[in-house]
Amino acid sequence: MKYLVMVQGTQADYDTMSGKGSANSVTWSEKDMQAMFSFMEGINNDLAESGELVDANGLTEPAQTRFVSAGDDGRPVISDGPYGETKELLAGYWVLDCESLERVTEIAARIARCPQPAGAPEYPVVIRPIQGEC
Repeated sequence: MKYLVMVQGTQADYDTMSGKGSANSVTWSEKDMQAMFSFMEGINNDLAESGELVDANGLTEPAQTRFVSAGDDGRPVISDGPYGETKELLAGYWVLDCESLERVTEIAARIARCPQPAGAPEYPVVIRPIQGEC
């Protein structure tokens, strides 16, 4: 069965990871970033070796987001993000082919232990079965 495993983040998180901290957030050091990248690479390598990895990617910061919707006249309305009302957005994902929900939950629990600096916000890892795969 295939699952989409997602991690979330905010523009502020991306800012702190690039050294643009503020009084309300923890700035990530180069060492923090390398620890995170190394951790994620280890997960990806293990999943590729087990044959469970279909695809995985980290996404660019929300500031590079573009929203496209249909206007009243049917023409596209294009706007850039993020917006003040936007909270967490998708920061990265894995498409995994696992034998069970229990197995993908084990993987998500491992992802949730990704190293980060003390005080950085923690988000749940989200698992969603891919429709048609159940």
